[in-house]
Amino acid sequence: MAAVGPPQQQVRMAHQQVWAALEVALRVPCLYIIDAIFNSYPDSSQSRFCIVLQIFLRLLGIFVSSIVLILSQRSLFKFYMYSSAFLLAATSVLVNYYAALHIDFYGGYNTSAFGIELLPRKGPSLWMAVIVLQLTFGIGYITLLQIHSIYSQLIILDLLVPVIGLITELPLHIRETLVFTSSLILTLNTVLVLAVKLKWFYYSTRYVYLLVRHMYRIYGLQLLMEDTWKRIRFPDILRVFWLTRVTAQATVLMYILRMANETDSFFISWDDFWDLICNLIISGCDSTLTVLGMSAVISSVAHYLGLGILAFIGSTEEDDRRLGFVAPVLFFILALQTGLSGLRPEERLIRLSRNMCLLLTAVLHFIHGMTDPVLMSLSASHVSSFRRHFPVLFVSACLFILPVLLSYVLWHHYALNTWLFAVTAFCVELCLKVIVSLTVYTLFMIDGYYNVLWEKLDDYVYYVRSTGSIIEFIFGVVMFGNGAYTMMFESGSKIRAFMMCLHAYFNIYLQAKNGWKTFMNRRTAVKKINSLPEIKGSHLQEIDDVCAICYHEFTTSARITPCNHYFHALCLRKWLYIQDTCPMCHQKVYNEDDIKDNSNVSNNNGFIAPNENPEEPIREAAAESDRELNEDDSTDCDDDVQRERNGMIQHTGTAAEELNDDTD
Repeated sequence: MAAVGPPQQQVRMAHQQVWAALEVALRVPCLYIIDAIFNSYPDSSQSRFCIVLQIFLRLLGIFVSSIVLILSQRSLFKFYMYSSAFLLAATSVLVNYYAALHIDFYGGYNTSAFGIELLPRKGPSLWMAVIVLQLTFGIGYITLLQIHSIYSQLIILDLLVPVIGLITELPLHIRETLVFTSSLILTLNTVLVLAVKLKWFYYSTRYVYLLVRHMYRIYGLQLLMEDTWKRIRFPDILRVFWLTRVTAQATVLMYILRMANETDSFFISWDDFWDLICNLIISGCDSTLTVLGMSAVISSVAHYLGLGILAFIGSTEEDDRRLGFVAPVLFFILALQTGLSGLRPEERLIRLSRNMCLLLTAVLHFIHGMTDPVLMSLSASHVSSFRRHFPVLFVSACLFILPVLLSYVLWHHYALNTWLFAVTAFCVELCLKVIVSLTVYTLFMIDGYYNVLWEKLDDYVYYVRSTGSIIEFIFGVVMFGNGAYTMMFESGSKIRAFMMCLHAYFNIYLQAKNGWKTFMNRRTAVKKINSLPEIKGSHLQEIDDVCAICYHEFTTSARITPCNHYFHALCLRKWLYIQDTCPMCHQKVYNEDDIKDNSNVSNNNGFIAPNENPEEPIREAAAESDRELNEDDSTDCDDDVQRERNGMIQHTGTAAEELNDDTD
């Protein structure tokens, strides 16, 4: 079989995109029906039976619309084919009824502008138009229902019989009989076709039910819902629903403005334009479905914004592409938390603007999370290209300036309240994050510029990041207090209480737990290093070797492990953050008893206990090291350890970055 060329692939992809767009368009009316049902309420002044009947019809409409919404593509197209056929049949019956009983064919004339009669009396242009309509309806009916037998001709003849009665000027009661008979025959044929298709409907429903039950038993409810969400392209449906709804409302409002201003111009004043935008925004979030539609639109905007920023800063991380998911979820949670769709129009506009300010600060925080790894990677890898550094620094500068401008504008126009306090706290926290990132970036750039081992670099980075983490923790506690005040005295709700519990767990408890764990790990690593002997001064010349972690010579000091391997204290401390074994032979570097009984061991300052001869252990360690260097490396390290050592050599440039990520 010949391979499919690029033009054929493009045609096939275009064909699939067209079918996908058509499928989305066919599912959108279901959302319109559900939204209309939710926004309508039964009349309480009616009888109880009428109210119960209305509730039943509402539930039935929601159920049928939901079923049609999740149908497969083939079943969806068949449903619309049959629905269109039934609609054509009903329209044909109405046209025959109206033409036979309500149109005066004898008074129908077609005249020109000068009053000249162009067509003969009895108005043949009218019944000719009716014949064309009935032929169109009949052909469409038999085509959609796929009727290929002689019955198709009889159906078309059945639709034309009332028109023939009009042409032949039959009495009125006979024409009424012909219309009724034609309608009855068409109805019976429709019911017959529906009964024949009922078997297909039963087997299709049973197949879908068995498939759903099978997927539920194997994958669970969550994966089943995710599969349905992706299969029917629900975000695209919500976007099309919201955009078409807003477009229709904008068209109606524009027409009303033109009629009120008595003008034919499509241009309106700025005041009218602003009122139009406000009305569209208010009506665009007046129900749960419209809030979901607005969330879908925000998702699309945030997704392409995130892709643009990633391309600008040169990041390839897949986890950073989640902005299109985080932004709409946060917006929908804020809408539910504040009861956005249930507010009055004026309050809804104010609440929506406040929610958008909170969403903007959250998006800026997420963008900072995207740029920070790239910034650290560039500084730790010592990339000197200005074109590579400028985009990340530019985005970081924008992340510092935008919160400042937002806070200034809000404080200039609004009085202090809990909402303004929350937005300001988020802005200040973001500015501090940017300052911390730029400070760490500067430290790494200074380290790369001087090209000298900076033993205190890791400590400075840890101090800067720890300070930033402590400030973030304080802001988390303050925001929890602000939320508690809002819930108790302003607008308490179950959703707000639930979100406060999540905030307390993730942003306060886990952050404090991880920070304490990091502090203890560093403290333990320092104890491990202090428990090892240290060589300084002229004794370093006796070590004819380099550090096995960074491959640099020993210039100031070296630490000796119990297995007689030499390392820089800084390099070994970074290694001990991860695991407790020697990088060379995987033996334990220390024991707990060694740390507790550490009175006769040298520390980082070179102090040695007076009861110990400093020359003897150094000479023994140096002699032991020389013997090991003269032996075959295969007696000390297996192949896996050697490969690990080579891997560490290759990643020397990014050791500081990995350490910062681990301690963070």
